[in-house]
Amino acid sequence: MTTILVVDDYPVIGRMLGLQLRRQGYEVVTALDGEEALARLDETPVDLVITDLAMPGMDGMALLRHLRAGERFRALPVIMLTASGMSESARAALAEGASDFLNKPVSSHELYEAVGRLLG
Repeated sequence: MTTILVVDDYPVIGRMLGLQLRRQGYEVVTALDGEEALARLDETPVDLVITDLAMPGMDGMALLRHLRAGERFRALPVIMLTASGMSESARAALAEGASDFLNKPVSSHELYEAVGRLLG
């Protein structure tokens, strides 16, 4: 089964995204920040990460840099979520190796399309 890690500091958003993804048949693992996401990645193999950009502690950009720095997760697709549109941060995330970014609130259609495109 395809597993997706959803990382967002707002539990309601994490649950909403998880529900949408589970309806499409994906297994979902959640984390509240980048540090917890790294712990989840050590515990569970995932096929895709969807992470909020702005979070306290280790934010989405720091998580992305960590993933891209090592061989193990370099090719792991990462979708960044941002509430600020195509901001400088979103552009920077794409430059750092994010696979895609989506604006919050993300529609089910946008989510399914991005996930489907990255997972083939």
